[in-house]
Amino acid sequence: MAEKIGFIGLGIMGAPMAKNLIKSGYEVTAYDIVASNLDKVASDGATKATSAKEVAEKSDITIIMVQNSPQSESAILSSEGALMGASSGDLIIDMSSISPLVSQKISKVCSESKVNFLDAPVSGGEPGAIEGKLAIMVGGSSSDFERSKPVFDILGASSVLCGDVGAGNFTKLANQMIVGANIHILSEALTLTSKAGLDPETVFNAIKGGLAGSNVMNTKAPMMYERNFKPGFRIELHLKDITNAMETANEMQIPLQVTSNLHQVLKTLVLNGNGGDDHSGILKFVEGQSGVEVKK
Repeated sequence: MAEKIGFIGLGIMGAPMAKNLIKSGYEVTAYDIVASNLDKVASDGATKATSAKEVAEKSDITIIMVQNSPQSESAILSSEGALMGASSGDLIIDMSSISPLVSQKISKVCSESKVNFLDAPVSGGEPGAIEGKLAIMVGGSSSDFERSKPVFDILGASSVLCGDVGAGNFTKLANQMIVGANIHILSEALTLTSKAGLDPETVFNAIKGGLAGSNVMNTKAPMMYERNFKPGFRIELHLKDITNAMETANEMQIPLQVTSNLHQVLKTLVLNGNGGDDHSGILKFVEGQSGVEVKK
């Protein structure tokens, strides 16, 4: 018999993830601080709960999908958090993208109550959440990973156990650093070639099959030259991840030169009112510096 699933956090990512679990036959109890988010998932078959604590009380595995470290701590460790409702042997999976050091802190508190914990952030954005094709990066024990595998197989195209608790979010930070740096240099490349009078679509088609080609380029270059910055993954969320990377690096006393520069670029875009754009909108920063517009 399939384990009962709890789901806390029903935003852009969480809602389609919960719906995919419901479609696959899981009994899902859900909660979100935004009532309208909860109503939408309930209309697809989820049972409503009034708190994160109640979700965990009714579930064997409780999934958390919230914005950042403070929200994860609140959803799990507060007086109405999931840990207060969980029983010994239950499993909490935090699929939020947060500080790996906070994941380790949460895990330690959970272990004191004999509740198991995984950190399992994802990559793939809203399209990946809707299609069940997320890349899931997991930190924790191999036994908890195997227990979670049927759930991960519904939510994602891949799931990899990266190490002990915290390893999932360390890996996610690495992912976000690489993605952001790729988008930034792609923006500079298309700006340079546009200034030279070349068509950016032609440039993209010429280089995408070579060593410079990547999933980032294939996805983001057309958005850039078509001036489509409708968010799949918002700049403000990428800033959150890179801020976590910088704070983690500072605590670990590791200099990150490229990531530090990316942090300033993203922060500038948010301060200029572009935080709601897709992160392909990093192009706007480069265009603003150069006075060149990239378009077909």
